[in-house]
Amino acid sequence: MKIAVTGASGQLGRLAIDVLTARTGPAGIVALARTPDKVADLGIETRAFDYEQAETLAAALKGVDTLILISSSEIGQRVRQHRNVIDAAKAATVKRILYTSLLHADTSVVSLAAEHRETEADLKASGVDFTILRNGWYTENYTSSIHSALQSGVFIGSAGQGKLASATRKDFAEALAIVAMSDGPASKVYELAGDDAWTLSDLAAEISRQTGRTIPYRDLPAADYAAALVTAGLPEGLADAIAGWDVAASQGGLFDDGKQLSKLIGRPTTPLAQAVAHALQ
Repeated sequence: MKIAVTGASGQLGRLAIDVLTARTGPAGIVALARTPDKVADLGIETRAFDYEQAETLAAALKGVDTLILISSSEIGQRVRQHRNVIDAAKAATVKRILYTSLLHADTSVVSLAAEHRETEADLKASGVDFTILRNGWYTENYTSSIHSALQSGVFIGSAGQGKLASATRKDFAEALAIVAMSDGPASKVYELAGDDAWTLSDLAAEISRQTGRTIPYRDLPAADYAAALVTAGLPEGLADAIAGWDVAASQGGLFDDGKQLSKLIGRPTTPLAQAVAHALQ
């Protein structure tokens, strides 16, 4: 069986390929990337694959049995880009598509959910067997801000006391690889999230514990948080989106207690304390 991974040069794609090659060997794995040179170090077959170049995609999928479609990073362009890939997979007679969607995409208040819902609908209409992995929030989405918090002496956000059932990219990548290697049922949807939910206050307390410093969490109105992100150098549109995702978290949009992820990977998901320790290295 030949398994191809889109977005292979990205963080999730690389981790998924690491798991796949460790478990099956490199022979049946294909890295699909816009710039193949960026994945030459993976030691597997590489093919050029640009979501925007629709006319080239079917040829790049020749011989592929299972396609891991990692969602595009280009918010606002995802539906069209994903549709290009799904159409190409159908033309290339790919047997199954795995798609990385968003936790509870069908009902989520997170702004990102709308594009994922459309892609899920396209998959269901394609006639190709599919598996949808609705991934929760990456813990790294927040631990990446730890060093900034240490510099400023405070961790800021707009999530209130909303619970975040996050997991690390490595946890999600392992699930992706396991499903890709399995002969699971068609049309399956997984809701994947971390075992233990936490708040940004919990995160700030953990940072304080591990560093020996007092780093409080300061909850801000969304507009103020977005303005702070712009001051830190983020584009205005992205800053507004991040603040909006925090507000969605305050409304329960990033919480799930089904523990499907740990059941799938056969171990507990990475604890917050371990993720914080890794970020502080």
